[in-house]
Amino acid sequence: MIRRNDLLNHVRAALRRSRAVMLIGPRQCGKTTLARQFLPSDSPNYFDLEDPVDLSRLDEPVTALRGLEAL
Repeated sequence: MIRRNDLLNHVRAALRRSRAVMLIGPRQCGKTTLARQFLPSDSPNYFDLEDPVDLSRLDEPVTALRGLEAL
């Protein structure tokens, strides 16, 4: 894995400013790898919008997000 300390610091700063942070970029650029530095992929706070199950969870965003805490 390539260490990307600048990106990690940018995400940390974004998380201090906002409760939700979206990682966007082209396919295969390391978005998932970066996100997994903060949360395991099985965390209820982790949403992979290419996963049909996660995407369907957001059909009712209030229900999906209401009980989430921390990251």
